[in-house]
Amino acid sequence: MIEVEAGETVGSEDDLRPDLAILIGGACVIGLISALSLPWPAAIASTVLGTLMIAGADIDARTFLLPDLITFGAVFCGILAAPLLDAADPWAAAGQAIARAGCVAGALALFRSGYAWSRQTEGLGLGDVKLAAAIGAWLPLEAIPLCFGLATSGALVTVMLARLSGQAVMRTTKIPFGAFLCPALWIVFYAESATR
Repeated sequence: MIEVEAGETVGSEDDLRPDLAILIGGACVIGLISALSLPWPAAIASTVLGTLMIAGADIDARTFLLPDLITFGAVFCGILAAPLLDAADPWAAAGQAIARAGCVAGALALFRSGYAWSRQTEGLGLGDVKLAAAIGAWLPLEAIPLCFGLATSGALVTVMLARLSGQAVMRTTKIPFGAFLCPALWIVFYAESATR
């Protein structure tokens, strides 16, 4: 069992591994879409990011946890990809990716702390904050609000559909927000890359 907080446990380490069929199938689809529609550096970056985000969404949907290997891996890959995707000024691109990663993670950490302080309960996990750093590393500043808007809209639609189907949805109902942030990050990155 894995200890999460003060004696709370969540499944086993196997729970924190993505379903291989979903991961391989999704990575193949994303790789094919990316290869057919993006220039090669962006296609490779899109495939790497998409594979990480499939793994993150799958694990978070099942466990409400985002493993560090996925979140920090996405941050690291985003910082490495930045100079490769901006050949005109690679050093500035890497520096900007690092700065955005820190700022977006910091903003979400402040939001997380404010919510916890005002409600006396955690509303957002640290995995989401780490994933926010990945969002900053991969996306240009103007696309970051779109990513969060897409993720929150997806979560809201899911909650509304759950209520309409008769499921009890309370104020305390947990929602795996990372399962919405992960695909939103890839979709926005892909759309940004396709329009360059």
